Amino acid sequence: MLSWEEFEKVEMRVGTILKADDFPEARKPAYQLHIDFGESLGILKTSAQITQRYTKEELVGRQIVAVVNFPKKQIGKFMSECLVLGAVGENGEVILLHPDFIVKNGLRIA
Repeated sequence: MLSWEEFEKVEMRVGTILKADDFPEARKPAYQLHIDFGESLGILKTSAQITQRYTKEELVGRQIVAVVNFPKKQIGKFMSECLVLGAVGENGEVILLHPDFIVKNGLRIA
């Protein structure tokens, strides 16, 4: 079990996807995302295996929820700086988590 103090250390924030590119070097189909988390965090990059459900065009402008305080992770030649959150279905399809309404980029999830 995770303690409440441990959970509080996980920093989940809302960001807006600015750019989505193909990631042909990834082992599984994925996109490279550039996400705006507001003034305090700026733009962070990540890769996400969400090609089953989303096109690149659908992703641009979409607000999502991501963990922003994990260590950076090298994925091939790409450095991932955050982890986008989603619900994983039985077939492996990922449905992104997002706020119901447009909110300020960088807001913390509580």
